[in-house]
Amino acid sequence: MILEGVRIIAILIIAFIAALTLTPFVTNFLKKVHAGKQIRVSKDAPIFSSLHKKKEGTLTMGGTIVWLTVFILMIGFFVLDKLFDGFWGYFNFVDRAQTYLPLAAFFIAAALGFFDDIMGVLRIGDKGGGMRVSHKMLIYFCLAIVGAWWFYSKLEWREISIPFLGNFEIGFWYVPIFIFIILASAFSANETDGLDGLWGGVSLFIFAALLIISFAMQRFDLAAMIGAILGALLAFLWFNIYPARFFMGDTGAMALGITMGVIAMLTNTVLLLPIFAAVPLMESGSVIIQTFYKRYLKRKFFLSTPIHHHFEACGWPESQVTMRFWIISVIGMGFGLAIFFLDRLFL
Repeated sequence: MILEGVRIIAILIIAFIAALTLTPFVTNFLKKVHAGKQIRVSKDAPIFSSLHKKKEGTLTMGGTIVWLTVFILMIGFFVLDKLFDGFWGYFNFVDRAQTYLPLAAFFIAAALGFFDDIMGVLRIGDKGGGMRVSHKMLIYFCLAIVGAWWFYSKLEWREISIPFLGNFEIGFWYVPIFIFIILASAFSANETDGLDGLWGGVSLFIFAALLIISFAMQRFDLAAMIGAILGALLAFLWFNIYPARFFMGDTGAMALGITMGVIAMLTNTVLLLPIFAAVPLMESGSVIIQTFYKRYLKRKFFLSTPIHHHFEACGWPESQVTMRFWIISVIGMGFGLAIFFLDRLFL
């Protein structure tokens, strides 16, 4: 256990250094392709437009740093392990049972997000801003179906864990629950990625909780993979905190969102995910409430949504909103982990 803990910390540090080293190269690439953020003036969101117009031109697609770092470490450690059996196997976190699925989800979502970001940079797609939300929803729905089929048919997963009550057989209901969790995780992450350092910091705490859970379950390769993500995220946050040098973009936000959903399903802790992800839950919930009020009651419930924009409109400085949402994430992380370990203690 101690050696595995040292391994995870080592991979986290290596990922952090690797991501910092990659950052200038990724930044130069983004500048060359003119990957500047567009802030469109919208009659439907005048508050957002007025608050964030000054950020127009800030580089986007910075999430490339996160998934590219994990990809390089994954390939590097795997190849070194195969060529020089022994020491390098200590760092290799590619494992069929533990990391094939979350890694596949991570990189597929990153590629789809990258394509959508490129469409936005080239000003093609929906109003020159990339794919329509409905099109993205359809694509990720298809991806979630494939994942659900794999878990249900290939891995024969039929159970869901309810804290303090145990595991319950739910049969085919596992499939729609899996699909819902993946879609909710992806789009809640996308809603949260709206302020400097917000989603980067929030996701850091969520993945830290998932790492602790994976380690406690002795799924050490999964924990090591999450450690690589955390190290890359820390380096990304170094440049993403206010005032941000670059934004994450869909290539990072969607990849991290989908991956946290897959890991929650893989560790059977899906009912703890809303606690860990309290902030994304608030963000997506505010959008749903606002949509309902505007469509059926013809008025707004919030000044602007997602909810972090509401607090900005109330006069909170951007950095204050971010830090307070980080605090909520830390509380959610602690509360969720307390439930997880008490559940293991008493059952």
